[in-house]
Amino acid sequence: MTEQDILRRFLFEELGVRGEWVNLTASWQAAKQHQHGSAVVQQLLGQALVAVVMLSATIKFKGSMILQAQGDGAITTLVAQSTDERKIRGLVRSSGEVTAGSLESMFGQGRLVLTIDSGNAKPYQGIVPLQGEQLATALESYFEQSEQLNTRLWLFANHTQAAGLLLQELPTQDSEEDGWQRIEMLANTITEKELLELDCEQLLYRLFHDEKVRLFDAEAVEFQCACSRQKIEQTLRAMGKQELEDILKERGGIEVICEFCSEHYHFDKIDVETFLLEESVANDSATLH
Repeated sequence: MTEQDILRRFLFEELGVRGEWVNLTASWQAAKQHQHGSAVVQQLLGQALVAVVMLSATIKFKGSMILQAQGDGAITTLVAQSTDERKIRGLVRSSGEVTAGSLESMFGQGRLVLTIDSGNAKPYQGIVPLQGEQLATALESYFEQSEQLNTRLWLFANHTQAAGLLLQELPTQDSEEDGWQRIEMLANTITEKELLELDCEQLLYRLFHDEKVRLFDAEAVEFQCACSRQKIEQTLRAMGKQELEDILKERGGIEVICEFCSEHYHFDKIDVETFLLEESVANDSATLH
């Protein structure tokens, strides 16, 4: 059985090239069960989740990396998120029939945004046009434009699994001049079936058996939503007292459903009055100090 729900990093030490392989199985099933859409739409979500896991592992940070694609076409929103601890979640929104094609044909005019949110600092964002035949193509363009690093991605997803491979040339490396070209050429022989069905070591041997590859320990990946009642309260507070009171008057309560995990949160009149009072007391205390 293929290694499941793990990320493996590897390094061609003599060539200045690093790589990552990821397989999502149970985590993919858990993430997509809360999302609706055709097979084409769901496969794109699987590819995005694979991509954001690998991209988050290329940098050292504490927090979350968020991949977001938005457009005015049949697919309006695609979001995939991975924390530094490899906790993933995602959502996709579409309307009408979505047929497989280029990003432009599915999203229309759009953009791809990569955000690194460390929680206690201003988020870093990189933005590129949402163009190309595949999500992998758009991400490769991002690295070429924003990071000036040779990067290749292979992303696949079906109804049971999602898997990916990333190769990236390390900056300022004193290595063989043709090292990157050779590794890229070998990797281009990969097939969807191989990436979805082979273990990492089997795949690396199939592609690079004549190369010296250092393989690092596996890192577990799992679906976990970051929503909480406290975070929902913060969002509701931002709406303001008057708007909350208007909703309560009209509906008798406030129902919030998390788009990522379908968790339901209900707030009645007493709940709203309580957290608004807590906010008022906290503000008064801050003013006095």
